[in-house]
Amino acid sequence: MTQMKANALVVEDDRSWQQILTEILTDCDLEVTGTNNLDDAIFELKARPHRLAIVDLSLSPNDHNNFDGLRVLDAVRKLDPGCRTILLTGFATVELAVTALTDYGAFTFLRKESFNRGQFRELISRVLASAPPPGLPRQVEAANQEPAGRFKSQSEPARQEAIRGKALVVEDDAGWRSIIEELLTDAGYQVRVCASYGDGLGYLRRERISLAVVDLLLNGSISNLWNQRIPSENMEGYQLLASTRASNVPTIVVSGVASPEDIKRAYAEQSIFAYLEKQAFDRSSFLKLVEEAARYQSAGSELSILTDREREVFDLLAQGMTNKEIAEKLVITTNTVKRHLKSVFEKLDVHTRSAAAAKAVTKQ
Repeated sequence: MTQMKANALVVEDDRSWQQILTEILTDCDLEVTGTNNLDDAIFELKARPHRLAIVDLSLSPNDHNNFDGLRVLDAVRKLDPGCRTILLTGFATVELAVTALTDYGAFTFLRKESFNRGQFRELISRVLASAPPPGLPRQVEAANQEPAGRFKSQSEPARQEAIRGKALVVEDDAGWRSIIEELLTDAGYQVRVCASYGDGLGYLRRERISLAVVDLLLNGSISNLWNQRIPSENMEGYQLLASTRASNVPTIVVSGVASPEDIKRAYAEQSIFAYLEKQAFDRSSFLKLVEEAARYQSAGSELSILTDREREVFDLLAQGMTNKEIAEKLVITTNTVKRHLKSVFEKLDVHTRSAAAAKAVTKQ
């Protein structure tokens, strides 16, 4: 008995793109239906279940105010919740991209200008290998942000003139790579992006990285399986944290698969700077963490001239301990504490305990 093909829906108003996507999906052994507007897409979603839908953000030619693609995503989650969705577009704000991924449950977000057939085929394989979404995502308010000519953040201040250094993004999902790269670029970083443990490790060894943003799970074929506990030692991104820690690179984890135990372990063993869940990703919170990490890195560079023992004494001083208390804590004499503090003051070019403690505040 011949097995029926899974259905795929292409919602795209550009005939050329619709033809390209239909051809690729057909080669992936999917039964493809193409539509070019919201009403026809809703009709198809009501008519039969789909395994996959590729949706363009704007379904009106040259109209950047048209966000019918988001309405299609909303219709999918209500009418065909077992269907995976991929947003493919030529323009979108950071807010819209994050909304599509988190609130509307899109599997990923792709830019047309960087579309690659081979990578798209691999993505389709990942989608077909993953489990369907478990029920309906939370209710979403209608999106009515103004568009940008290119994928960029409108509400951010003008891009900083001074480059803060290099930021490394290690993320196997193209949509999330685009979002994080754009935000870090606006924050003043030169951004290096990669999708694998090997590439990330190579950047850490070749270049001086000031900040790292890492997804814990990089082997994408299983990264979107639902309700599956994946040990942290099997996560390539988690393994990379040991290298960022050894290189003293503040690292923000942006991931959606870790358990509370994995998160605690990442803080305790790998000294990550922060952890953000993709499902609750907020652009403002991310940028705030980036600012804090930049201050931490700056202070850390200054404090790196201290010896290990001097740093121990310095940290206890910053906690408000007296010389006697520091001596008891470290099991050394008060004269030894004074000698270490004298060296600390000289290296940090300060003359009082309060001035030295202020140095510690800047790294928090």
